[in-house]
Amino acid sequence: MMRFSRIWAVLAILSLGSGLCLSGAAQDSSRKRERSQTERYKEWLDKDVVYIISEEEKQFFKDLKNDEERESFIEQFWQRRNPDPRSPYNSFKEEHYRRIAYANQHYTSGIPGWRTDRGRVYILWGPPDQTESRPTGGIYYRSRLEGGGSTSVFPFEKWWYRHIDGVGDDIELEFVDSSNSGEYRLAMSPDEKDALINVPGAGLTLAEEMGLADKRDRAFFNPSGWYDPNNPQAAGRRTKDGPFDRMEQFFTVQRPPKIKFEDLKSVVTTNVTFSSLAYDLKTDYIKLSEDKVMVPITLELDNRDLEFKKDKDFNRAHINVYGIVTGLTNRIHAEWEDEIARDFIDLYFDAGKEKRSAYQRIIALPPGQRYKLDLVLKDVNSKKVGAMSVGLVVPKFDSPGLQSSTIILANTITAAPMNATQLDQYVIGDMRVVPNVTAEYVPGQNLVPYMQIYNMEIDQTSEKPSLDIKFVVKKDGKVVEETEDTAVNSEQFYYGQRVVLVGRIPLKGVSPGKYTLEIQVVDKISGNSLTTRTDFKVKNPPAPPVQAANPD
Repeated sequence: MMRFSRIWAVLAILSLGSGLCLSGAAQDSSRKRERSQTERYKEWLDKDVVYIISEEEKQFFKDLKNDEERESFIEQFWQRRNPDPRSPYNSFKEEHYRRIAYANQHYTSGIPGWRTDRGRVYILWGPPDQTESRPTGGIYYRSRLEGGGSTSVFPFEKWWYRHIDGVGDDIELEFVDSSNSGEYRLAMSPDEKDALINVPGAGLTLAEEMGLADKRDRAFFNPSGWYDPNNPQAAGRRTKDGPFDRMEQFFTVQRPPKIKFEDLKSVVTTNVTFSSLAYDLKTDYIKLSEDKVMVPITLELDNRDLEFKKDKDFNRAHINVYGIVTGLTNRIHAEWEDEIARDFIDLYFDAGKEKRSAYQRIIALPPGQRYKLDLVLKDVNSKKVGAMSVGLVVPKFDSPGLQSSTIILANTITAAPMNATQLDQYVIGDMRVVPNVTAEYVPGQNLVPYMQIYNMEIDQTSEKPSLDIKFVVKKDGKVVEETEDTAVNSEQFYYGQRVVLVGRIPLKGVSPGKYTLEIQVVDKISGNSLTTRTDFKVKNPPAPPVQAANPD
């Protein structure tokens, strides 16, 4: 009897052990299923719908708590885009996955086809109505619209769409393989396919061959010059070929398509709790053409207000930027998202935190109208958010007398790099102008104003304007200092329909306080005059660091 009891005890123990083993196996299987589900949702978000999902939808999906909610969201996501919501067959979804398969089959080049620029545009908008392909590059004869002449080009493809919803009609896109690796990048300028663009005297346009223009007159190097009616490089061009029009198209064609069912947008709208992320903002106005004004939007924020996180050898801060410009009827004239990143190694971290970070976005707006700029910054690490709404009153530059841009008090003014494009921050024409957003100085510093002057008369003999310039510094309406324009303190650069003025005014013997800089301009040929003003502050210089006493 005792023996049978022991046997049953052993069997019970074995059964219990077997149960524990089965339970452990079941737990492992469950964990694997959870990992598999997590990877599936991540792939759906980062691959399947990465180009067509809105930022609001993406954030809403990331905030969901369980798989049931995620499955429901995915079902609603496709249903929102179904051309016929009453049909169980979703032609949008089927076409979307067909495009992904096509992109992977035809555009893979070291990276999957869906990740390439051609793949992205194909997935977003489908096959183009017409294509032109130059897979080997070589000799290329430009069309009249590109300036004529011949050059050597990198491999490229040109796609043409008759219409794209939310983008426009007659859309031309170029993809250039400048690395000869098979990866074609979406180009903003037709000159990006020019393999000789940076080679002096080679690959010239007709105007350059005839000695009427220089390569630096091309919109690739000098975007604002494209809008100069006297620039031979711009002769015969279409409005849509303008650098800022092409820049707008470049970004618009890569945005997610507009969701058909706008009434459902409220489902993914999230409420943001605003906390303090302070920054300074400055806007300027510079004439581009009769129907376009360049509006540089520049901001600065203190690095000590940012939260840095250690990432290997670097201390990193990351700020997301969202901006939107609307008219009086709430029509969107510009919208963008961007990032500001700051990295410091430990050696320079303490000094870096005491500095400021700057960012600029340049947009083009029609003149003579009022707009509203809404700008939101978010510190990714601290979650702090700073929002600002300001009015933009864009001037008209159509009066017969002298007119000018706003005065930009610059930290630095240098020549723009030869390879600079209209996407580069701070680039105005052939100069790189970095504004002093706060317009704060200490005694002994130099004011460095940048201003453009328009509508001056031209001397028939010299074929140049003749302007007298005076810089006047005032405090409380009283003149503190007057400086005549000389070769030492200023330079004038003549560009057809405008004069670019760059000054250098030493702040000697000024006390702390608020000041006004007046730039007085007299056209010696017509007798017309102009005065443009801007404010600035002079602060006490920072106190020198206190050194510890030597114990000896």
